[in-house]
Amino acid sequence: MNNITNPSVSHKNMDDDSIDLKSIFSKLTDKWLWFVMSIIICLVFAFLYIRYTPPTYQIKAKLLVNDDEKGGNMGKQAGALMDLGGLMGGKNSVDNEVEILKTRFLMEQVVRQMQLNIVYSKKVDFVSRELYQPPFRFNIIKGLDTIRSTTFNVLKISNAKLRVSTKNFSKDVSWGDKLVINGVGIIQIEPNQISQMDTGDYVVNVSSIDERVAKLMNLLSVAVSNKQVSIVDLGLSYTLQQKGEDILNTLIKKYIQANLNDKNAIADSTYRFIKVRLNVIASELGDVEDKVETFKQKNQLADMSEQGKLLVQNTGEFSTEFAKAETQVNVLTDLEKYLNDENKNKRVFPSALIPSDLVFSNLMSQYNALLIEREKQLLSVTEESPFVKNIDSQIRGLRSDILSNVRSTKSAAIYTRNKLRGQLNQAESQISGVPQIEKNYLKLARNQQIKQELYIFLMQKAEETAISKASNLAIAKIIDPPKAEIVPVSPKNGVIYISALIAGLILPIILIFGQDLLNTSIKTKEDITSHTKVPVIGEISHNSSTDNLIVANQSRSAISEQFRALRTNLSFYLKTQEEKIILLTSSMSGEGKSFTAINLGNILALAGKKVLLMELDLRKPGLSAKLGVGNIMGFCNYIISSDVNVADIVKPLAVNENMFIISSGPLPPNPAETLMSEHMPKLMEELKKQFDYIIMDAPPVGIIADAQLLSVYADVTMYIVRQKITQKSQLSIVEDLYHSGKMKNLGIVVNDIVTKYYGYGYGYGTYGVNEEKSGFFQSIKNKFKLG
Repeated sequence: MNNITNPSVSHKNMDDDSIDLKSIFSKLTDKWLWFVMSIIICLVFAFLYIRYTPPTYQIKAKLLVNDDEKGGNMGKQAGALMDLGGLMGGKNSVDNEVEILKTRFLMEQVVRQMQLNIVYSKKVDFVSRELYQPPFRFNIIKGLDTIRSTTFNVLKISNAKLRVSTKNFSKDVSWGDKLVINGVGIIQIEPNQISQMDTGDYVVNVSSIDERVAKLMNLLSVAVSNKQVSIVDLGLSYTLQQKGEDILNTLIKKYIQANLNDKNAIADSTYRFIKVRLNVIASELGDVEDKVETFKQKNQLADMSEQGKLLVQNTGEFSTEFAKAETQVNVLTDLEKYLNDENKNKRVFPSALIPSDLVFSNLMSQYNALLIEREKQLLSVTEESPFVKNIDSQIRGLRSDILSNVRSTKSAAIYTRNKLRGQLNQAESQISGVPQIEKNYLKLARNQQIKQELYIFLMQKAEETAISKASNLAIAKIIDPPKAEIVPVSPKNGVIYISALIAGLILPIILIFGQDLLNTSIKTKEDITSHTKVPVIGEISHNSSTDNLIVANQSRSAISEQFRALRTNLSFYLKTQEEKIILLTSSMSGEGKSFTAINLGNILALAGKKVLLMELDLRKPGLSAKLGVGNIMGFCNYIISSDVNVADIVKPLAVNENMFIISSGPLPPNPAETLMSEHMPKLMEELKKQFDYIIMDAPPVGIIADAQLLSVYADVTMYIVRQKITQKSQLSIVEDLYHSGKMKNLGIVVNDIVTKYYGYGYGYGTYGVNEEKSGFFQSIKNKFKLG
């Protein structure tokens, strides 16, 4: 086998890993119109997005939190008053306050107060714009436990009538009418005097509290920007500036009020305990005073003797000390009962009654601080939380320590009281000489003094508790009130337009290279060279006309020049006068074998060679029809009948005086056996004597074996592939034929090339051709052409 490749059609040596940037750039610039249209479309979408997307503004605020670790002016201002009753609990932490501000409970209170689960909008320019002060209000008189998100359309019919409709409901109502809505409950529509209602379309979206809280929580940000200070930054993204400011303001107010409520809980608990004890002591003191008064009246006791006065004076001093000791024992007894009461384990301790003991005071402060911390944590977690359980464990431990301290302190107080009682009894025994009446009076006076001391002590603590509550300050204060920024944070026009421009450039690139990735047919020369080593001996561009005789009718066209190049390349294969048979085949039907055969024959005939076209596709012939030749007498007639001579089947063509054709004739029932007829070699020998070139138009070799039967007569085989038609996988056929040697002098002819980026340096331009196209768009297109 003699495979000769013309250097002019040899493959360019390239590194398989290299990237041909010029080819990529050429491929992209060829689709410049795609980029223009893509950029325009993306910019239009960007404009529409900006036009119809409501702007979102960032609302910011700053809080100064009293952090005991970092210090703060608030603590210094309140410290003097807070020391009165020891009412302050544990230390404050800015990190704890940040977590409290993030709790869902606070936002839920804001949503309920401002009715944020009802959103009012008005249709403007094909979109709905949210309203803060709508001309009407939806009041949910009786809502369901779980409100299903429902959208209402409200239209003004008259000054007194409205049309309210949902997806499955529509009704005309008057102001104040009540509506029962499935999934929502009972609602009432009332006019809003702040704004006037027009005839536009209004939209009201009613959702559940939980759903609205979740959305607002996603828009809220709480953080400490600088760990060195105790300033908390709050932010809220919202489409309405004033409404966003009011939401953030309400949230801060709820937080401050909740903090004050926590502080007042200790004072309230202490005050309630003292009031109960005051009522009891006041009643007992009143009874004793009544007994003293009755005793004096009954015994007409106006004045005692000097001895009695001296004894009363001496015993009075002991009585005073004894009363104080008795008071302390009573207080500690009440505290012990309070601590032993399991129903009060989660209540703050009345710390105003704490004895002046440093250890005891520290334990009580820690105890109350843990209780308040527990209440704060329960805003966001349940009692089953490990953190809450840990606090409960600490509370139980501290309560046990406090109870032990109270009992030990009580024991010491009882010892002191008993000692004073002995001293008092000794003093009383010295007044045995005092009349019995004075002795009895002395006992009453002593009891009165004890009750009076206890009552005064409780009154003092009650006043201290009231002062402490009145002096309570919130842990945080607003140093920068909520204020919306002037420039919206979204949509950012510049970023969106730049993104649209980038998208407009990227999308065509994705489409262009995506087509290449998804494409299974041959588009470029690399698609051929990467699948087979068979040389490409001819490249025929796309024929935009319906004329099959392109060489005959347009001899100066680019396609004619390409056939001349093919004729030149064939001369390297057909070196002797005996080598003259050219076989045309392909992978499948429709790849241009007949078109190539006609024009190749024509270009050979123009060189003064006598050319014969043989229509040997006995299954689906088409060559004679394209040339306008009758197909009554042809190849099959010669094979079947011995009476038919060669001269009977050879017909001249009007295209060129040097061109002739043998048509297929009647289609046989057994095409393969017909080609294997014993008359076939004789016919070919006779024809080789009469003609300079014989072109056999054979069936596709990828479908049937007819072409392989004819290849034994061929001196060169031209395998026709068609751009965008022939599949890449079908090139394995020609590769197999090349390596197996079943067809000699095998070469590929690429047909119907429609892009100038098919190969390297491919393209004949318009040299020698009359250019009829002109105009602005044609000049732009020519500007973008490369080579």
